[in-house]
Amino acid sequence: MSSEAEGRFHIVDVSQITSRPLRDTVRTHLRTADGVRIEAVYEPSLASVTDTAADAPAGPASGPATETPAAAAAAVGTAIVVAHGFTGSVDRPALRRAAQVFRRHANVVTFSFRGHGGSGGLSTVGDREVLDLAAAVRWARELGNTRVVTVGFSMGGSVVLRHAALERDPRQDTDAVAAVSAPARWYYRGTPSMRRVHWVITRPAGRLVGRYGLRTRIDHKPWDPVPLAPYEAVPMIGPTPLLVVHGDRDPYFPVDHPRMLTAAAEAAGTPVELWLERGMGHAENAAADELLDRLGTWLTRP
Repeated sequence: MSSEAEGRFHIVDVSQITSRPLRDTVRTHLRTADGVRIEAVYEPSLASVTDTAADAPAGPASGPATETPAAAAAAVGTAIVVAHGFTGSVDRPALRRAAQVFRRHANVVTFSFRGHGGSGGLSTVGDREVLDLAAAVRWARELGNTRVVTVGFSMGGSVVLRHAALERDPRQDTDAVAAVSAPARWYYRGTPSMRRVHWVITRPAGRLVGRYGLRTRIDHKPWDPVPLAPYEAVPMIGPTPLLVVHGDRDPYFPVDHPRMLTAAAEAAGTPVELWLERGMGHAENAAADELLDRLGTWLTRP
């Protein structure tokens, strides 16, 4: 992120916030349930309050009042919480681009998972990251948003699925969830890209590459216990609406992963949609603005 963009961030006193969503951009750190310090950014919707019917000038000369979907979402306080992929962070260009597109539709919260960017702790590659997402969702609600939805990319996609399935606290749950380029099952090594990822995660030399080359600090301890797999989580998400998005040229996870997720959701009666995107690669780096815009529309629909 450029220094110019950094200069727009400022801290506000959260204790002074009312039930109305914030109109200011905030950069701060959150504390997760297990005590990890997570960097996070809140950015208000780009929809102008003057677009709403409530702010339209009165009188016959003004014509019929209109309200754009984005303005309506901003008026009721909708926030989109965005979960990045492995080795991403709140300041990576792909995540900043996604956030700016989503701001056309709603307020946006971005954050860095533990072990990534300016956050503390070590990456557990999708396990305890559910606590990071819960902290970001809770913050979005504390800032005055009455509707909070989640979208995750790759590792973040697996996190939003498990969060939607397991979270029971209404202060930090989600009203809709979208998973983009998410795996359906753990330990997949069926592509060269995933074999490289496993080398980074499981080997000491790989973790050094992760720390110094990818700026990602990875916990060396294996999962114990192994967390609920994404395909096992999706049957527990309903009645929360679910969207699964995947590219047909994804070099990490082939299309049997989104199909497995969708089938598991449908079998349990979870309301689910599947978007297979022609020519798309993997996660936020491959998501075109047009797709991000469609995602924003889906996430903020009534």
